[in-house]
Amino acid sequence: MGGSEERVVAVIMVGGPTKGTRFRPLSLNIPKPLFPLAGQPMVHHPISACKRIPNLAQIYLVGFYEEREFALYVSAISNELRVPVRYLREDKPHGSAGGLYNFRDLIMEDNPAHIFLLNCDVCCSFPLPEMLEAHKRYGGIGTLLVIKVSVESASQFGELVADPVTKELLHYTEKPETFVSDLINCGVYVFTPEIFTAIQGVSSQLKDRANLRRVSSFEALQSATRSFPSDFVRLDQDILSPLAGKKQLYTYETRDFWEQIKTPGNVAGTIVLSDSSLSLANETAMKQIGPNVSISANARIGPGARLISCIILDDVEVMENGVVINAIVGWKSSIGKWSRVQAEGAYNAKLGITILGEAVTVEDEVVVVNSIVLPHKTLNVSVQEEIIL
Repeated sequence: MGGSEERVVAVIMVGGPTKGTRFRPLSLNIPKPLFPLAGQPMVHHPISACKRIPNLAQIYLVGFYEEREFALYVSAISNELRVPVRYLREDKPHGSAGGLYNFRDLIMEDNPAHIFLLNCDVCCSFPLPEMLEAHKRYGGIGTLLVIKVSVESASQFGELVADPVTKELLHYTEKPETFVSDLINCGVYVFTPEIFTAIQGVSSQLKDRANLRRVSSFEALQSATRSFPSDFVRLDQDILSPLAGKKQLYTYETRDFWEQIKTPGNVAGTIVLSDSSLSLANETAMKQIGPNVSISANARIGPGARLISCIILDDVEVMENGVVINAIVGWKSSIGKWSRVQAEGAYNAKLGITILGEAVTVEDEVVVVNSIVLPHKTLNVSVQEEIIL
């Protein structure tokens, strides 16, 4: 097989119901990876980016949601993109390196020369073909996509130091206490199959340590910090940190945008107006929509309404002169005349964005500020800074 025909597979980590709890109440209805972002399920963005990788043989989604939650989506997207997409269900969380290793036989089935690994909750321009080219040039076992961020926000992510000339990964720290670097890990990787040997090595070290622990109480004190089973292998702390500085891992820097989607607020922060069959009641009436508004199918927006930085899901009605700012309005909800659903828009704060779950009714002239409302509630009085169960 010539160098140009080297097959590639992609693995996208989608997590499971115990993760993404910050996505409630919206994730009560739908797995977080299938939540609509710019008119498509969140996981659609990394999947369609993988489609641009040359010689792509398969895309695997790995997670611990029930298979039935993904069955329909997986068959639809395979047909649409004409790339085989399979959902692989983990029996329990194994960490992203452990999850990859758990399904190594299936992943290696097509005998790929390179394996992409992407986290489902990142949104960026995914320069995957360029990253693959760089990875082949570097000749290491893995390449990480990295981006420069402001010094203030760097510490929320995995910070790393790379050699400015060779681009080798020299040092890696997950969410450091003190400032290390303004380069962070984007959660997008490409590896050669040797990564499986590296994970196996770590996994057997962890098993040895677990056995030692039974023998020595000093060891038990030392390792009490690690409360994971030995088949739970984290990519960052267990693989990237130890391999850094050993001429095995390299970095590819993107200068485009990058956003991590941990909370519904981040979704509101990354959206663009998506196409939808939007019915705007009598077009002539003044209504202002935008900036940063995403409106799903069959929404009805009345005259005089004002929408800014918000996501309106399917079958929502915003009646005349209703205002929605920095909010996500769940499926089938309705917002009455002259009502306001709003928040300050501090996207990372707990109540920095107002969220209405499915089928919430906000009656006329009711104001809902910085609040989270669970599905099927009716609000007939104004609320502020509340979680309504």
